[in-house]
Amino acid sequence: MIDFHTHTLLSDGVLIPSEQVRRAAHIGYRAIGLTDHVDGSNLEDVVPRIAKVAKELNRFQEVLTIPGAEITHAPPGQIRELVQAAKKLGAVLVVVHGETPAEPVAPGTNRAGIESGADILAHPGFITPDEARLAAELGVFLEITARSGHNLTNGHVARIASVSGARLVINTDAHAPGDMITRARAMQVLIGAGMTEAQAGASFNNNEQFLETLKQRLS
Repeated sequence: MIDFHTHTLLSDGVLIPSEQVRRAAHIGYRAIGLTDHVDGSNLEDVVPRIAKVAKELNRFQEVLTIPGAEITHAPPGQIRELVQAAKKLGAVLVVVHGETPAEPVAPGTNRAGIESGADILAHPGFITPDEARLAAELGVFLEITARSGHNLTNGHVARIASVSGARLVINTDAHAPGDMITRARAMQVLIGAGMTEAQAGASFNNNEQFLETLKQRLS
């Protein structure tokens, strides 16, 4: 399993990073992104800490730990500057918290996230065809998520992506040990979103290809 979207107790997760990575290794993960929630209030504190611990963990264990951040509930007009700031502080991977129907995310967040230079638009809810086409054009991945609540619109996201050419990745948005999943479970999530086995395989391939990009950024 390659999972680009997880949270530790540096935001609202329950595990310290070392345990998060160890538990991921135990269920067969090959790579994990530590993408704790940030906005202008905590970005300068959280991102350097994640970058530091990821570097340390990558010296001692096999699961590749990718330092990242999830820009969360920031005003749409601020998202671009927060994405750029996160990258400067050491986030190799930047996720933007999309317009999930499970939370009162500000309208316009999906488009702002896509235009911001982020890598992944997480749980983008009822993303529009125009937004999805823009994501395809700019190379921003859309997320199919295993997380309860956010996954209510997985089928919509998968359908819109299939007609717009946007690329999908499968992530967990894990906040606790039980949220992390095996590849077999990830396949169930993808098929449950209405994807064919071939489309699900393409999503796994997107995770693989993006991982190679992130390895280059880390080197």
